[in-house]
Amino acid sequence: MRFTILGSGSEGNGLVVEAGAAHPTRILVDCGFGLRDLIARLARVELTPEQIDAIVLTHEHDDHASGAFKFAHGYDIPVWLTAGTLRGCRNYLRDGVRLRPFDAHLPFVIGDLTVQPVAVPHDACEPTQFVFSDGVRRLGLLTDAGRPTAHITAAFSGVDALILECNHDVQMLAQSRYPESLKRRIGGEFGHLSNTEAGTILASLDRSKLKHVIAAHLSQVNNTPLHARNALAEVLSCKVDEVEVACQADGLGWRALG
Repeated sequence: MRFTILGSGSEGNGLVVEAGAAHPTRILVDCGFGLRDLIARLARVELTPEQIDAIVLTHEHDDHASGAFKFAHGYDIPVWLTAGTLRGCRNYLRDGVRLRPFDAHLPFVIGDLTVQPVAVPHDACEPTQFVFSDGVRRLGLLTDAGRPTAHITAAFSGVDALILECNHDVQMLAQSRYPESLKRRIGGEFGHLSNTEAGTILASLDRSKLKHVIAAHLSQVNNTPLHARNALAEVLSCKVDEVEVACQADGLGWRALG
């Protein structure tokens, strides 16, 4: 099992999760890129659109879903999403796209991967994050969540790798030129995780199997990679450069889970 991040941030998100040997299953999680940009990002990690077996959406916001249905329509790829996300994506829908609604609380299987949705607090219709498993290893994806919850702690404990939102530094957000309404939205209980909140979540988890921690969805205005790394490294008692960061432009290359 391995994964690569095509890009992470407010300008577009995409993650590819792969499992299996002879005929691997590859899932694209979110697609906030235009078609040409997406194809270029896939090529950068030596993938083609034809190698993607499914698209799974976390929620309907533009930076996660704007390119999904055009890509799905062009390459006949099924799209998995909650009923709420489907309602929220009505402006993106295209005739002929194969839709696969899933329950936000029940696991489902795509090829060699089991996908466990995790309901999260975020200002979307029915948002979820995910834990992916090939039966041996588990990868957690946790971005676009407004606050730590007991459900999040239970769902992500024991993962082998975790992609964790570190959206903003609280002080940088407070001092930014953003309108107060936007500051409240970002920092609110249904907004985005601060570095501090990400550290709180990480500290609450069973980390006995954790080998990879990637800070993701960083604001390019209200955060820096160093701020995010410091917050997570403090919890992990590791060197700052041992915490990886997924950036907007280049994402993160392939990482294997054993």
